[in-house]
Amino acid sequence: MKSLKIGDKVLVIAGDNKGKEAKIVGIDRENHKAMLDGINLVERHMRKSYLNPAGGKKNVHVGIDMSNLKLVEAGKFVKSAVKKVDKSSKKAKKGAK
Repeated sequence: MKSLKIGDKVLVIAGDNKGKEAKIVGIDRENHKAMLDGINLVERHMRKSYLNPAGGKKNVHVGIDMSNLKLVEAGKFVKSAVKKVDKSSKKAKKGAK
């Protein structure tokens, strides 16, 4: 199976966001999570600090497990590795024995 990369278009196949399509904007390989554009955003409250003098709120991506994503290419799903056997050729092989 092809691995997921930043910029790939994926379809969410499980969870609360099932059926939504989005591009991958970040990947956490250690925890097997992918951050999707506009999906699964959480608002975090930031404390005032030297680096952030205003404080306030910030939207942060929460990852979706990679097992819940399916790669989409040019509007079509990527074919799985399962091979289809033509029934007519299977019968021909049986008759040949």
